[in-house]
Amino acid sequence: MASPAAAAQILEQAAAEAMEFTQQAEASSLGSGTLDHLDLAVGEFNHAYSIKPPRAVFDGALDYRRKVDALLKAPHTHRQERELLAFAGWLSELLAWLAHDLGDARTGLAFATDAFVHGRQAGHGELCAWAMDAAASINLYEHRPEKARDAALKGLTEAPATHPLTVRLHAQAARAAAADGDADGFTTAFRAAKDAYHLLPPRPPRCFGIDVLPLADYALTSYPATSFIWLGQAEQARQHAEHALAAYESAPEASRSPSREAIARIDLALAHAQLGDPDDAVALGHQALDSARVVDSVRHRAGDLTAFLARRYPRQAAVEGLRERLAAQVWPVRSPRSLNQKEA
Repeated sequence: MASPAAAAQILEQAAAEAMEFTQQAEASSLGSGTLDHLDLAVGEFNHAYSIKPPRAVFDGALDYRRKVDALLKAPHTHRQERELLAFAGWLSELLAWLAHDLGDARTGLAFATDAFVHGRQAGHGELCAWAMDAAASINLYEHRPEKARDAALKGLTEAPATHPLTVRLHAQAARAAAADGDADGFTTAFRAAKDAYHLLPPRPPRCFGIDVLPLADYALTSYPATSFIWLGQAEQARQHAEHALAAYESAPEASRSPSREAIARIDLALAHAQLGDPDDAVALGHQALDSARVVDSVRHRAGDLTAFLARRYPRQAAVEGLRERLAAQVWPVRSPRSLNQKEA
């Protein structure tokens, strides 16, 4: 047994150690306003997504992603680490979409994976789900429907049940089934998307101050049009594309999305082409390429249109004119005033 004097010395040393433990737990190289600054910066990048050319936003977001990586390697607290991991994930999620807009699927998928991993490390299920939403879209445009469906289902395991993102991910799975020629799979998954929509709360959550409900609305209006095109059901595609286009054109100016309108026009053009009306198809194709924001997803779908028209109507000069115009389409495009996210 230690003497009273020895016991007192041990307790005194323990008190000093406890103070050191506390100091170590609070040790950080982050300035007092660093996390607030990152929150503001990530929000501004998300708002800039549809306002500025993708190249400019990509460069700025990548610079911040590197800054967050450096902060993660520097001394910080455990609480700060979770927040830094989340900021890293959000920046990578946005970089995935920007790389997709710029036509680089490999980079887009790499950042989507990075966003998912950092979201999981941060314990942020919603972020993981957003990352898989990006991966699903990118894989669809790369003609990998099985991988798109896998990404959507992976995202659904992380997404909050009453979040608009759940609607969108079910719709992504439906679109992937249609791209794979699975009509029954499309019907089942799209019914799940509509069921999830009816469960949304009166005030759906926002993401960096942005209303994300339009993303669910978009998935329920535009995705079926695209899906019915892939399933060869032209009349169904025409009806859904007309509904989607009317919805986008009637939206308030501040929330209009030129890219989505362009894709809806291409879906409608493909429906007309399948129904035997090449003149209207070509006219709608030109209207789509008049869009203020012709990102890679728009060019990709326009390529589907021109390829179909060339096969079905090989001798029409108007078809060749549309193909030549698409081939000449280059960046940068003029920048619209829109706050909508994630165009594909």
